Amino acid sequence: MARNAEKAQSMLYRFREAQAGELGLGTRGDRRPRMASACKSLRDCERWRGELLREISRKVAKIQDAGLSDYELRDLNDEINKLMREKRHWENQMVALGGANYRRNVAMLDDDGKEVPGTKGYKYFGRAKELPGVRELFQSRKKEDDEDDLARAYYAKFTGCPPAYFGDADEGDAALLQYEQEAEVEDWDDACANLRAALGLPDDATLPALPRPAPSSAAAAAPPSGDAPMSDAGSDSKDSDPDSKEKDHAGSESHIAFLPAAALRAPALPSPAEMEAVLLALRKRALVEEYFGAGA
Repeated sequence: MARNAEKAQSMLYRFREAQAGELGLGTRGDRRPRMASACKSLRDCERWRGELLREISRKVAKIQDAGLSDYELRDLNDEINKLMREKRHWENQMVALGGANYRRNVAMLDDDGKEVPGTKGYKYFGRAKELPGVRELFQSRKKEDDEDDLARAYYAKFTGCPPAYFGDADEGDAALLQYEQEAEVEDWDDACANLRAALGLPDDATLPALPRPAPSSAAAAAPPSGDAPMSDAGSDSKDSDPDSKEKDHAGSESHIAFLPAAALRAPALPSPAEMEAVLLALRKRALVEEYFGAGA
């Protein structure tokens, strides 16, 4: 019986190899290139990708074998991931050559229907998920997902709450407004007592009462909707009158008896004309210093 070396030298064998090469079919001596970018034929890229898929399917079927040891499982899983990376390179080359795009981001799911950790990089197949180090990884990921679900369910209870939940309707509750006013008076009295003790004032010193807005000012701030033009005119006249502003400012300062009103007023800001004059004087001074400095 003829040996394999003698068969390879026969005329019929060489004719079949040449014929397969012309048809673009794989031959025994035809090896897959190490670099996918070196292949410029779209048909060859399809062929090598199909060969990689067959190898991956064989190894994935083999990794289900219950007789494999942990070391063999890890080695076989590493080989599958290596073939997966090589397959991705060939798919990228096919896209670069104008071929079909097989790059699909399909997530790997576990038994509970959740995404497997390491799906975007290193993957685990078959019995490799049961390895000691991998089992803890799946359990930790499942625990994190459960905690996220609990947190999401907790905060989902507060979605769609009415405005009354956030206190937007509290202004219409008369009892609540009365309670707030009483609490404000108590806090004001406590603050006045602390201030009297800190400044060393006598006990019979008169302290200001709790300042509250006048009803007229509140009515002016919120005029009725049917009288909008008159309210606008009144507000314009009030804004344009500097005496009224001074009176309101002085009234707001009257509750602080131990400080003069002048110390509480806002500092006067310079006008644009005054600012321009100051900047012009600074430029003149800089020019004079530069001229005399250069002459010296």
